[in-house]
Amino acid sequence: MKVKRAVNNVTEASDSFDSNSEYNSSDEELQEAYAKGLLKPGLNVVLEENKKVYKNCVTLMKQKLEAIKLNLPWIERLDMVTTPAPLAPELALEMQEQEVRRAKQLKGNKKLPQYNPVEDPVLNDFRRETMFHRQAQGAVMDGIARLKKLNIPTTRPDDYFAEMAKSDSHMQKVRKCLMRKQTVAQLSEKVRQQRQQRKVAKQMQVEATLRKHAEKKKLQEEVKKYRKGVRKDLDFLEDKKKPQGKGMQSKVSAKRKMRDSKYGFGGKKRGSKRNTSSSSADVSEYKRPKSMGKDSKKKGGKPKQRLGKNRRIQMKAKKRRQ
Repeated sequence: MKVKRAVNNVTEASDSFDSNSEYNSSDEELQEAYAKGLLKPGLNVVLEENKKVYKNCVTLMKQKLEAIKLNLPWIERLDMVTTPAPLAPELALEMQEQEVRRAKQLKGNKKLPQYNPVEDPVLNDFRRETMFHRQAQGAVMDGIARLKKLNIPTTRPDDYFAEMAKSDSHMQKVRKCLMRKQTVAQLSEKVRQQRQQRKVAKQMQVEATLRKHAEKKKLQEEVKKYRKGVRKDLDFLEDKKKPQGKGMQSKVSAKRKMRDSKYGFGGKKRGSKRNTSSSSADVSEYKRPKSMGKDSKKKGGKPKQRLGKNRRIQMKAKKRRQ
């Protein structure tokens, strides 16, 4: 019994030694493979590659297409392949203004790459929406032409309701934001114009002041020359006015004629309406009043009443005009 137990112990020791040696050899192999770069960190599982081969059978695909294709007339299908409609001038101008504005914004920033309108992500949205609009417009134009060739009447609805991708509240917020930006831009432009006008007015005022000082200095120098006897004439004291144009002269002469006809040419005013011997003897404007006897004294009638004072003044004025 003791011999058998000793044999068993020897066999168990030999088995454990063999297993330890195998484990150590496997660890060394793994370390060598990791050092060479054959292994990567993490779980390493050997996967069997199953490459699937894709076949492009054109004949079978065409047969399937013919089987599912519906040979219907165009009026039942309404499918079109069209080119975009021409770009409207106002949209082209707006797009150009946006590109110029964007270029000015990116010009001062040296960290950003050179500006390219086609690759600009900010303006791509506007360009994409414009392309959608032009594509739809071209399809509508081509479709109406085809319908007219088929003698199919077309009517345009008075109103059209379509489901929008965004809610009305969101679009109202966008509209308010755009209106606010437009208002801010208008205010800034107005302030800039006022600032420019103030600068121009200040510059004009400075120039006028300098001109006035220069004229005054020149006049003082001429006066000094006259006092010293260098200059004999006094032409520098005359007010030299610029010659006026023909239209201005005719306008002034018309005003002058009107005032002369209304107020006269000056001179004595007192006693101008007083009678003289010649004016009192002049009876050329006197008109004899009509006789009131025969016309007024009729049988059974009443004599005519005298007109009122205002009416008599009006009648006299009327007679003078005649």
